[in-house]
Amino acid sequence: MISEFDLIRRCFQRPTRHTVLGIGDDGALIAPSAGQQLVVSTDLLVEGTHFFPDADPESLGWKTLAVNLSDLAAMGALPRWATLATALPAAAPDWLDAFARGFFACADHFGIDLIGGDTTRGPHGAMSFCVTIFGEVAPGAALRRNGARVDDSIWVSGMPGRAAQGLAHLRGEIKLAEPQRSDCLVALHRPQPRVELGLALRGLATSAIDVSDGLLADLGHILEQSHVSANVSIPGLPPPGLARDALLNGGDDYELVFTTPAERDAEVAALGVKLQLPLTRIGKISPPPSGSRAGSLRLCDDSGSPIASIRRGYDHFDPHGTTPSSTT
Repeated sequence: MISEFDLIRRCFQRPTRHTVLGIGDDGALIAPSAGQQLVVSTDLLVEGTHFFPDADPESLGWKTLAVNLSDLAAMGALPRWATLATALPAAAPDWLDAFARGFFACADHFGIDLIGGDTTRGPHGAMSFCVTIFGEVAPGAALRRNGARVDDSIWVSGMPGRAAQGLAHLRGEIKLAEPQRSDCLVALHRPQPRVELGLALRGLATSAIDVSDGLLADLGHILEQSHVSANVSIPGLPPPGLARDALLNGGDDYELVFTTPAERDAEVAALGVKLQLPLTRIGKISPPPSGSRAGSLRLCDDSGSPIASIRRGYDHFDPHGTTPSSTT
């Protein structure tokens, strides 16, 4: 039987690019670039909540790192290092080989060194993967959630809602035809963290967040922390139904929602062209209505009519929430 340390050497020990001391000791040594601050984020993916038991291991390896990269993108940070902790029901070298291929494909694409972690047998036969990721940003340059200002424009990257529709297809709730089916499943299983966009938004965006729990829910975090409200009207909003719900409330998109001064709208539009990435203006920051708390959001359809009963995304401890990748 293969040992824990044989698994680590076989699947996860790789040459590093910018690390003083990587895997193989009791701890890693890293040297941040001169004058840079470290940005640190952690995400945990658990079987049955974030991925199906029969998930493709290579795609899961990519996604395990990509969801953490999305947090760095939302802060305008340059990715540098990551650790990976795994809990597995049993040693499965071939499965882990495929997982590692996906993980390191993502790491190589974004220039990340894997510098350590842990591997252990998990209880109840369930798998889990926890990544802590480190990035760099100049002092004062990090994008944050609390900087949105009244009259700022609100933007979203890409096409949110595709991952949620892919999940609905896998659950048998809808039946997608090609090419939409493949497009939505790729969005679900191999999300593309918007690192290049986040870096380009430094000095341009006043606030930013990634869409992990749903477009409206995550925009709501910006509004609450910035002590503002918003008027939102999404171009081409689908009619009531699953597509609309996926767009507004679906998780696992890992697009960026951000705000910029309205007078810089043309710069944002030009940035989208440069990056070959759709950037859509979906609204405007407003002061909280009289008597209302900050964080309120007024959503309208294309005709300007208000849309009521807005359900807000996913909460792990809300039994009525919409699970982004749950099998339960």
